[in-house]
Amino acid sequence: MDLYKPLVALLAIVNPIGVVPFFIHFTQNFTRQQRQQTIRVSAFTAFCVIGLSALMGLKIIEFFGISLASFQVGGGTLLLISSLQMLNAQPAEGRKEDVSEGAHKVDAGASIAVVPLTIPLLTGPATISTMVIYAEKTRHWWELAVLVGYGVVVALVTYLVFTASGRIAKALGQTGINIMTRLMGLILAALAVELLADGLIKLFPVLASHINN
Repeated sequence: MDLYKPLVALLAIVNPIGVVPFFIHFTQNFTRQQRQQTIRVSAFTAFCVIGLSALMGLKIIEFFGISLASFQVGGGTLLLISSLQMLNAQPAEGRKEDVSEGAHKVDAGASIAVVPLTIPLLTGPATISTMVIYAEKTRHWWELAVLVGYGVVVALVTYLVFTASGRIAKALGQTGINIMTRLMGLILAALAVELLADGLIKLFPVLASHINN
């Protein structure tokens, strides 16, 4: 197995730079501490998803009796809900909390870091399926360890990119962020519809014949 291909595929699929606008939107009302907490949790969760997908991807899917198509439909639904909020330039949580509730907002930041920042924006069905496919091609334990190590690389890249997003936010300002939020919300809605459509076609192949006709 060519060990470089999985890393190239992961970086292309995860694409943390493309998620920066969403990160800015979801954390625009956070303090520096809350934003750093979100970055750490998001990077660590990305590593966990990639590592677990490589080690136990097939077993987890079989255990729960679900398919990647079902996961794709669920992820598409989450993206669609987020896109509707972004089209209205609303905070990800749908409400603004009082600054005195710092501890609660830190918890909210950790929650946002997992869903939807890491799952499904950073690591969705494509990431999981990619790791499962390459894990099946491994023949030695060290090859599998390298795949898990690539999760560390992706986590570090995600951490660095999200940390630099603060400069982007200062450059854009609140008006720029609102404009970018609505534009990215429209793009995200289109991506969500594609995810839903692709997943539904896989679950119900009869839909494909109707679409083609």
